[in-house]
Amino acid sequence: MNSIAKHWRRIAVTLIPVLLALLHATGVARMGVLQRLDDIIYDARLQATMPRTLDDRIVIIDIDEKSLAELGRWPWGRNKLAELVDTLFLDQHVAVLGFDVVFAEADESSGLARLNQLAKQELKDYPGFSERLKQLQPELDFDAAFARAIANRPVVMGYYLTSDKEGRSSGVLPVPVLPGSALQGRQIKATSWTGYGANIEQLALSAPMAGFFNSITDGDGVVRSLPLLAEHKGDYYESIALAMFRVIAGMPTVAPGFSNERFIAKPYQGMDRVLLKQGDKALAIPVDERVATLVPYRGYGGVSGGSFRYISATDVVNKRLPSGALKDKVVLLGTTAPGLLDLRVTPVGETYPGVETHANIISSLLDGYVLVRPDYAVGYEVVVVLLSGLLLAFGLPLLSAPRAVLLSVAVLGLLVAMNLWLYLGYGLVLPLASVLAMAVTAFGLNMSYGYFVESRSKRELANLFGTYVPPELVDEMVKDPDSYSMQATNREMTVMFCDMRGFTKMSEQMEPIQLQALLTGVFSRLTMLIRANRGTIDKYMGDCVMAFWGAPVETAEHAHLAVKSAMEMASAVREINAEHRANGLPEIGIGIGLNTGSMCVGDMGSNIRRSYTVIGDAVNLGSRLEGLSKVYGVDIVVSESAKKLASDFVWQELDKVRVKGKEQTVSIYGPLVPLARINSEIAEEVKTWAAFLRAYRAQNWDQADVLLINLMRMNAKKYLYQLYSERVASMRLLPFDPGWDGATNFETK
Repeated sequence: MNSIAKHWRRIAVTLIPVLLALLHATGVARMGVLQRLDDIIYDARLQATMPRTLDDRIVIIDIDEKSLAELGRWPWGRNKLAELVDTLFLDQHVAVLGFDVVFAEADESSGLARLNQLAKQELKDYPGFSERLKQLQPELDFDAAFARAIANRPVVMGYYLTSDKEGRSSGVLPVPVLPGSALQGRQIKATSWTGYGANIEQLALSAPMAGFFNSITDGDGVVRSLPLLAEHKGDYYESIALAMFRVIAGMPTVAPGFSNERFIAKPYQGMDRVLLKQGDKALAIPVDERVATLVPYRGYGGVSGGSFRYISATDVVNKRLPSGALKDKVVLLGTTAPGLLDLRVTPVGETYPGVETHANIISSLLDGYVLVRPDYAVGYEVVVVLLSGLLLAFGLPLLSAPRAVLLSVAVLGLLVAMNLWLYLGYGLVLPLASVLAMAVTAFGLNMSYGYFVESRSKRELANLFGTYVPPELVDEMVKDPDSYSMQATNREMTVMFCDMRGFTKMSEQMEPIQLQALLTGVFSRLTMLIRANRGTIDKYMGDCVMAFWGAPVETAEHAHLAVKSAMEMASAVREINAEHRANGLPEIGIGIGLNTGSMCVGDMGSNIRRSYTVIGDAVNLGSRLEGLSKVYGVDIVVSESAKKLASDFVWQELDKVRVKGKEQTVSIYGPLVPLARINSEIAEEVKTWAAFLRAYRAQNWDQADVLLINLMRMNAKKYLYQLYSERVASMRLLPFDPGWDGATNFETK
């Protein structure tokens, strides 16, 4: 007890990561980095333990590039699919066939609909035409041929569930396998959908057994799990993998399975297993809270992955396989052709065939080995974090450094071994990242406790720069204090000027104290964003804030960080305005100018007052660009030099300008979105705008007008297009000027 009392500060410090890990585990303060680390651990463990063996019970009929080349582009005429189905059942004697495709529209490739129209109109009086058409009807009705082929056979059709505001639906859904009433009023967290894309009625009636082929994409874009059941309008439908397994198993009924509640004060709402009942027997399939199961990937996927046998669909249609080669096989029809867009990012490959994810689930169901994150994972994580954390917190301060290392290594080894044992032995996927991060952090804090009091030079440096730069940068600086000083130096940097619009109007309408509180709140939020992006606050000037990137800590990403900060500030102002509208306060605008160039940075001023600031021509240009934001109706104006260094954004050129005090023209730009978030609409708008600028600078006013009309259709509220519309209208009245450089001159600051 005396030792504990002596080291209580170190114990308290060590308990900090324990507390944070508990907050994460219980969901009070989830940390994205720990979730991502858990995903990385899961992916690595999955890859390390994959069997990498062939499951010859399951065969994938592949609509591959070879099939598309021989049989034509997809979708094929359903007469070909009828031939394929007949071959699989009559010649190959497969056990069950599942379609990882949907037939949402009628097949009109035979021209039957047009022929019927001709028989009723243009050729109705043509002798023998109608009679001959009736004779050809069965041969030309491809949907009917396909329907006959799948009828009364162990066929599982595929469909997909959707979720949009309108709840659009097409085709015919199968009968739900689980009515909502079977849940006994429980509110489970199964994936819920408002619409669907299912097969046409003729096919749905011929093969009423169907399953959805949706997957669950995690936050990092990786498919790790598939739902076994999904909710639509209160009822529950089965996945294609579960439907095919039920066909193989003799069509057991589906029922929900719930946890034993004897030791739970409040009834647990979730479904922890799906029960397949047949007579007195019941098979329990464990699921997570979303009624999903993790995909136990067997290998790296695809034709060369070695997990499942792939057969080109054209080889089946053209009967190139020996008769009976697929006898009693479980067959899935899907595609690996890149153009058909059924490739997914998985832990074992970035272009993994979607059809093979379902094959893996069927394989695991046949083996009775299912990977699942159990409903008690949270409780397990809390207990493990608490026990190991307390052991480290009270053990490490009492041990010497070598013994503390041994204890930490032993705890980490035990945690990893237990987690791996539960995974391999019982298929339980339990969290590991939080307890590992806690243990490592606790050890690090304990070992570094004696070094919290930094050297005198480090403290002075922190005091000197602490009011200018974010704490994260100060922490970097104190590691090597001799590398930093207030002495002026020239370096390439990015400067920002941010001005608040509407300040004058607010000052007329609000009391000084109220105005002060509003400005403080706004500047605090904007300053936090600048500092979060490693920016240095230079000064506040009334309703304007000046900041820069690249000093005192040099960074190659100064332009990127400045642009990112500016976009986040503009977004924050929109949020502030929403709050102001709700509270009856006046709205504000924002204008930001960014420029990159050589600047002089250092401690400048007089003997009475000095500050750490930047000066130079590049700084002045940044100030001019901020003023131009109002002219072009945008929040952010960026120089070409800054834009070149921030290539991971989508840019829209605003103009070529000649600002006051500079003879050389400057191209100015506005950032639209990060490059990772570009979509087809934005890409098309940027492309059209670039074409307009070419026409505008070539003084081709007719073409410029046409392009402007298209741009206004894309984004009617954008003031930039209205501005150029007025410019074109006025410049059209002037004669062609061969010496015009396309730039706009500004004589005011």
